[in-house]
Amino acid sequence: MAEEPMVVVRGEAVREVPPEIALFTVTVSARDKDRQAALSRLAERAAGLRTALDDYADAIERRETSGIQVRPEVKRGSERVSAYVGSVSTTVTVTDFGTLGEMLLRLANAEQTSISGPWWQLRPGSRAGADVRREAIADALVRAREYAAAVGAEVARLVEISDEGAGGGGGMMRSLGFGGMESADLDLDVDPQAQTVHASVILRVTITEPQALS
Repeated sequence: MAEEPMVVVRGEAVREVPPEIALFTVTVSARDKDRQAALSRLAERAAGLRTALDDYADAIERRETSGIQVRPEVKRGSERVSAYVGSVSTTVTVTDFGTLGEMLLRLANAEQTSISGPWWQLRPGSRAGADVRREAIADALVRAREYAAAVGAEVARLVEISDEGAGGGGGMMRSLGFGGMESADLDLDVDPQAQTVHASVILRVTITEPQALS
């Protein structure tokens, strides 16, 4: 029995969608010639950071301590310790973008505080990914039917769908540092960066006997 004719096509879809979450990292630091004084100051600033973040609990989905460092500074050419330096970094995940600018300014206005971000993202397993994959399959089916029609045939049976890969747009990073400025004098509007979602699939289908070749 002769094998059924087969068509192999590639389908693709691209969509820009709003981000679902924003991430940023805030780091508080302390430095002092005395080890205990440096640690005490670091603990105080870390506690102040936690208090500030507590005020935005409704906007924050998750916050995680992502790094703690405490190290001595040694003078060049000497083994003598000149100071002790410490830092605590916290990664914050935000879902309410309306308060994000205000939050960043308030945090960045604290002493010895630096901020990196925001990074705009979609959630893992976002619905946007599923939608764009369906669009890629639909695109592949249209192509398969066009190829079949070109030789006087029709699509008969689906053999295989394989995912050729999918990806989302990377978030934009900004660094903020407004130490020593009055937060009341500052205003920051943030514009969420659209995320590009892409999907491509390989579709294998059989077709009826081509009439145009008879």
